[in-house]
Amino acid sequence: MAAHTVYKEPAPIMDRENPLESMMSRFNIAAEILGLDDETYNVLKAPDKQVIVNLPVTMDDGKLRVFEGYRVIHNTILGPSKGGIRYDKHVHLDEVKALAAWMTWKCAVVDIPYGGAKGGIICDPTTMSPGELERLTRAYTLALKDVFGPDRDIPAPDMGTGPREMAWLMDEFSKTVGATSPAVVTGKPLVMGGSLGRTEATGRGVMVSALAALGKLGLKPTEVSAAVQGFGNVGSWAAKLLFDKGLKIKAVSDISGAYWNDNGINIDEAIAYKNAHNGRLEGFSGATTMDADDLLTCDVDVLVPAAVEDVITEHNARDIKAKLIVEGANGPTSASADPIINEKGIMVVPDILANSGGVTVSYFEWVQNRQGFKWTEEMVTERADRIMSDAFEKVYATSQKYKIPMRIAAYVVSIDKVAQTYKFRGGF
Repeated sequence: MAAHTVYKEPAPIMDRENPLESMMSRFNIAAEILGLDDETYNVLKAPDKQVIVNLPVTMDDGKLRVFEGYRVIHNTILGPSKGGIRYDKHVHLDEVKALAAWMTWKCAVVDIPYGGAKGGIICDPTTMSPGELERLTRAYTLALKDVFGPDRDIPAPDMGTGPREMAWLMDEFSKTVGATSPAVVTGKPLVMGGSLGRTEATGRGVMVSALAALGKLGLKPTEVSAAVQGFGNVGSWAAKLLFDKGLKIKAVSDISGAYWNDNGINIDEAIAYKNAHNGRLEGFSGATTMDADDLLTCDVDVLVPAAVEDVITEHNARDIKAKLIVEGANGPTSASADPIINEKGIMVVPDILANSGGVTVSYFEWVQNRQGFKWTEEMVTERADRIMSDAFEKVYATSQKYKIPMRIAAYVVSIDKVAQTYKFRGGF
């Protein structure tokens, strides 16, 4: 609990939970169900490597600023580590450690040959010029040139980063090895070896998971309503793809507020409006405004939290009316809310399963870069949908077998895969 005294999370919920503790509490439950031996437990609970770097960057005003950056490699037993880089002024080591571990479980649950990693730099990208961001990205790449590599550790975009930053990273890394190395990073621009289907991949995985879960609950997509919290890349794509499948999307929200229409929001119109108004829904006439906090507890069948961590807590979990929660964001439900949600009988498709469509298509991008051969969009989506469906069925079967919630079942599936690999490989 030491992290609480050292670091105060600047969040509206003052007792926001430490994401590492949330992840570990679920990990512990799954490890107990599996009867994991102490040796494997101790190896899996701690990251393999934590790197902290100081990055001197010349700003546009000529002054030198030093930024702190992190890269945490949680595990590489299944293959090279994989994970995004976030640029955010609130990045801290515990958060990066939790996200790195989540990546290990996420890759294992969808059965792709990666371990988990995560990176971050403490900065506010919204106040920095493209030139400053480029110098920062190149400094970070150079500082981690011995960590990154197509067979070692493969970064990707996360909060505050995108294809532009990945292009700079690939270029800087390529200079250090003296050859173009597209497979060192995923989430690149299409012209540089990015994959078709990557932009919508995470939202598409949310849609595939939601439809699979509705099938298990005996609900028809055309007869259910949904609310989507967060209208960024993941939320807007999840909303659009669910809308296309016939779900009535009654509520959506973004940084500007929450919007409600009892007859259903036309998501195509909402996305067009957002794109024409600086990425914000403010002023959208196809819905009325509502309190952002009320979106999570509004009267819908499906709730998709696709914004940030820890939005569903013990304080609001009792008021949730949805029958199904499909987690588009990483860690949107705090561990303290789990017992309340389970008691209410709400089915949850957890983050490590529901939003793993993104890492699945990142894996496809890496494979295409290694092959030097580009797949069609149909090939990408067909293979991604199959992987997501297979993973859902496996987690659902595990939840039935052990009579445990889907969240714990997802951890059981992934920890079991990693633990079995350790047993076969040996070495400690």
